This record gives sequence, structure tokens and C-alpha cells, in this order.
Amino acid sequence: MARVADEVPLTLEGAPPKTLGVLDQGALWANLGVSLLGFSGALFLLDPLGNAPLSLAAALMAALVGSLVGTAMVGLSAVPGTRTGQPAMVLLRGLFGAKISYVPTVLNVVQMLGWGAFELWVIAKAATAIFGGIPYQVWVLVAGVLTTVLTIWPLGAIRLLRRYVTAGVILSMIWFAWFFLNEAPTHGGGTWTAFPAAVDYVIALSVSWVPMAADFARHSRSGRAAFTGVVGGYTLAQVACLGLGVYAVAIAGSAAVTADSTAVFAPFVAVPAGALFFGILVLRESDQSFANVYSTTVSLQNLMPRVDRRVLSGAIGLLITAIALVVDVTSYGAFLGVIGAVFVPMFAVLAVDYFLFARSWDTSESAPSRWNMLVPWALGFAAYWLTTSTPTLPAWDAFWAGTRAAIGFARQPWMNGALGAALVAALVTLAVGLLTGRSWRAVRR
Repeated sequence: MARVADEVPLTLEGAPPKTLGVLDQGALWANLGVSLLGFSGALFLLDPLGNAPLSLAAALMAALVGSLVGTAMVGLSAVPGTRTGQPAMVLLRGLFGAKISYVPTVLNVVQMLGWGAFELWVIAKAATAIFGGIPYQVWVLVAGVLTTVLTIWPLGAIRLLRRYVTAGVILSMIWFAWFFLNEAPTHGGGTWTAFPAAVDYVIALSVSWVPMAADFARHSRSGRAAFTGVVGGYTLAQVACLGLGVYAVAIAGSAAVTADSTAVFAPFVAVPAGALFFGILVLRESDQSFANVYSTTVSLQNLMPRVDRRVLSGAIGLLITAIALVVDVTSYGAFLGVIGAVFVPMFAVLAVDYFLFARSWDTSESAPSRWNMLVPWALGFAAYWLTTSTPTLPAWDAFWAGTRAAIGFARQPWMNGALGAALVAALVTLAVGLLTGRSWRAVRR
């Protein structure tokens, strides 16, 4: 796939090659923005509260607004990776200190394993929708092997996406859109009541990539190329994916998709040549599982910097394959809410501290602990749950409802959890920086 010198070094001690241009980044993030999970996830977009369906206009606007906000966060989180050459979890050594960075690293590894298993599950389910005679377990094993192989040559895999896969994905999306727009029943009724919750969902869908953006941006030729590739490629693709999913849910029936999220695949296979074009999207889904396994690998290297990434990738690929054989995806919406609550405020803390205050960024294994940075992160986490309207687990939702009552806080319908968390975390980080005497600095180019 690529010469050794053009590939990711095997340990953190190697210098990362800067070989990815804006087209490489754009193709990577555009492919990541088109997700089979996004098609079934359109159901959450249409009715995030479970009792207040959105109008078509409100749903599509939520997809656009949430994608723009979320991808801007992802794009900004990619820039420090380009400048320092370090993956995302190693960057957190500069924010929290080396030892404290192990905490978010473990959280990230857990969520990446979950995402990786989800992706193998959805690939296998989608493949069985095309080839019904082959057992689900066989497709999980095939997808797990393909995913693991791609992580051995990650930069070569990205170049492969740009050269061969992206055009097929674009053609497939256009093909399905042509038929769905003619076949889908009219989406009547609905309101804007759940609009903030729908935006929360889309932002969470986007910012789930924040903890891995720097993992790929560290190989970008410039911060501008990384930012442009993320925001441009991912936004366009995710809005198109969710929009197509809205129509697929309408054709399949929301009741059927609620009962079985994989029912959303049936309309794709049913159109003329649908098996062929849907097969392209299923094959492309392996870039999602690849990205998760690769980022899990470099996250673990924050804990074990001198372990060969190929060994880690092999072990992770085996683990998510095992998980995918027994995974339960019924808590997908709640899973995204937890991701948003953890990583949105963390991003805000990183962005303010890095771009406004940090004249140097210590990513060494001896980086000193910065306990004060945990304060804005924790307050941002709390702000998310105080302001969000998205339901998760009954006991967790009841706890935060009781907390609101105890402190006399009344959540308003216009409030948005992700934006509330980012704003609180950013403002508290700004206050901490000023109170501790950290001086302003000009943002580096």
C-alpha cells in the first residue's frame, strides 16, 4: 500500500510522516460521514424525545446545524495534532498532565471499542440484507479481518479511500436519492418542539470523532488542510446521509425501524441495482471500523508508548470481533449522549487553553499534572446533563432531574446540552487561565 517511510511509525518514538493533503483528509472524513448507522439513526433525528416527531424541515435543519457545529469542533481539535505531530490522547498530556491524561484515554478506549463493535455489527447486518443465505457470524469475521488488515497500513488505507472508494460512494448516494425522493411517502405533520434535542443528537454524532481527529491530522501537511477536510468532507456527507436516512425510514416505516433498526436497509436493497450500490456502502463501512481500531491503537500507545501498534491493532481487532458477536445495540442513542457529555466539554477546555494560553505544549511522559483543568471539564459535563433534553437511562435521567430541582434550575425548551457544555467549559477554562496568571498569546498559524 505504501512505502515504510510513508506509513505511521510503529511506536510513539517515531516521527509521523506529513503526507496527507486536503483531498486525502476530505475523502477520509466524507467517507466517515456516510455511515450505515446514520441511516437507522435518522429515526433518532426525526423523534429524539420519543414523543414529539419533528417536521421534515426541522429534521433537515437540525442535521445541518448539528453537523456544522459538531464538525467545527472536530476540525479545531484536529489542528493541534497537525502542529505537534501527536495523536489525540497524547495531546491531552499537555492539557491535563501525563498521568491524568490516562483517565480520558481509558474512557476513549472504552468508547472506541464500543464504536468498533457497533460498526462490525452494522456491516454484518447490512451484508445479510444483501446475501441472506450467509450467517451473520461469517460477515462479522470477514469484517473484523478486513478492519484489522487496514489498520496495519493506515495511511495507505486513507489514500485508497481517496483514489477508489469515494467516487463509488458518491455515485451510490445519488442513485439511492433519485429513487427515494420519488418513492418515499409525504412526510406530513411534525413540529419544531424537539429541535434542540435533535441538534444535540447530531452534534453528538459528529463530536464522537473529536477524540480521534488528531490521530489522522498529525499526518496532514497543514492545519488548514486538516480543518478544511474535516468540516467540508464530513458536514456534506453527514447531512446527505441523514437526509437519505429520513427518506429510508419513511419508506420502511418508523414502527418497523423502531422494532428493528436494520429494517432501514430493506429500501436500499429493493431499488433497481440496489444490492450492487448498497454493497459499495457496506464495503465502505469498513473505514468506520478501521478508524476506530486505529484510534484505539494510538490511544493505547499513550499508556504503552513503546509497544508496536501492529500488535495492539491485532488484539483490538480480535476483541471487537468477539464483542460484535454478542453486542446489544438497543442503547445506541444513550451511548451517543454519554459521548457528547464527556468529550464536548473536554474539547472546549482543550481549545481555549491551547489556542489562547499555551505558549508551549508538553506532550512528554513527564508532563506535570494540571489538576485545575479538571474543574472546567467536570462543570461542562454537569452543564450538559442539566441542559439536555435527550433521554438516556431512566435512573441517570432521574438523577439529573433531581439535581435540577435541588439547585432550583429550570431547563428551558431552547436549551441545548452540547452547546451548554461547551460554553460553560470554555468560560471556566478562560477564568482559570486568567486567575492562574497565564498570559494571552497570539494563535499560531
